[in-house]
Amino acid sequence: KLPLESIQVVLEELRKNGNLEWLDKNKTSFLIMWRRPEEWGKLIYQWVSKNGLTNSVFTLYELASGDDTQNEEFHGLDEAMLLRALQALQQEHKAEIITLDDGRGVKFF
Repeated sequence: KLPLESIQVVLEELRKNGNLEWLDKNKTSFLIMWRRPEEWGKLIYQWVSKNGLTNSVFTLYELASGDDTQNEEFHGLDEAMLLRALQALQQEHKAEIITLDDGRGVKFF
C-alpha cells in the first residue's frame, strides 16, 4: 500500500514516459499502456516493410485479427490502441487512415 502522494508520483512518471493518459480533467481515471502508440506503430510498420506491403491497404480487422498478423506482437491489439498507433504513423507520413465501406482502413507508404 502506498500513500496517495506516492501513487501520484508513480502515475506522473508513467505519464511523462508516455505510458499513461488521463481520461478526465479531474485525474480520477486513466489508461495505462504497455507500449506507447508510437512503439506499436513502429512494430506495425516494421511488419509492413519486412513483408513488402507498403502501398497496400488493410482494414483494421486485418491488422489486429487477420491470419497474416497472427504471429506478430500487435495481433489482437485493441482497436482504440491500434488507431492511436496508426495516427502516430500518419503523423510521420508513413500511413493514412481511410474510411472504407465497411469501416476504417489504413494505407501504408
